[in-house]
Amino acid sequence: MRIMLARYPTELVRTLLPLRYDLRKLHGSVALVEDKVGQSVLMGRRYRRVSALRSGFAGFRFPPEVIMLAVRWYLRYGLSYRDVEELLAERGVEVDHVTIYRWVQRFTPLLIDAARPCRHAAGDRWFVDETYVKVAGRWRYVYRAIERFGQVIDVLVAQKRDLAATRRFFTRALGQAPGPAEVTTDRAQAYPRVPDELLPAACHVLEKYANNPIMAG
Repeated sequence: MRIMLARYPTELVRTLLPLRYDLRKLHGSVALVEDKVGQSVLMGRRYRRVSALRSGFAGFRFPPEVIMLAVRWYLRYGLSYRDVEELLAERGVEVDHVTIYRWVQRFTPLLIDAARPCRHAAGDRWFVDETYVKVAGRWRYVYRAIERFGQVIDVLVAQKRDLAATRRFFTRALGQAPGPAEVTTDRAQAYPRVPDELLPAACHVLEKYANNPIMAG
């Protein structure tokens, strides 16, 4: 699992990003192909959000379609910046890997904000776990919660795996979705106490293998 931005972890971006992009040669440019979810974003109340996203491309030399394709490739498939540079070059788009890096830093937050309204309502069963990853050269704990259908509720990067970090994570997650009826965790020492404090009515599951859905994700 690769984490490039502490505030916007890759797993969160992968879940929120609702558009699919495909390269096609069209008069020397790249065509943008949106799926049905992407089309729904352009309708009704969500149109303003997408317009704000598109306005973020002002002043960039490359078309928005190329920039979005490069950013999505990087976030979705775990490629390096040089890998994305090579893939674009094979399709007639010459761009330096440093430029791709700047695109990722600039547009990842905008993609998250534009994609949030497209998420379905969270289910009433949560699966919570944490993993140990290197972020900017330092080892950190990444807390993550998904609901029963695999949608990410929230992600938190913390220096320690302790009671304070666990409580902070659950507090943030409850701000993103209604409280669940059931929470499944591992047997870390902080987990029994925090769900009991913040989710007294929820069933807390600690059975072996019960947390497999999030481990597989």
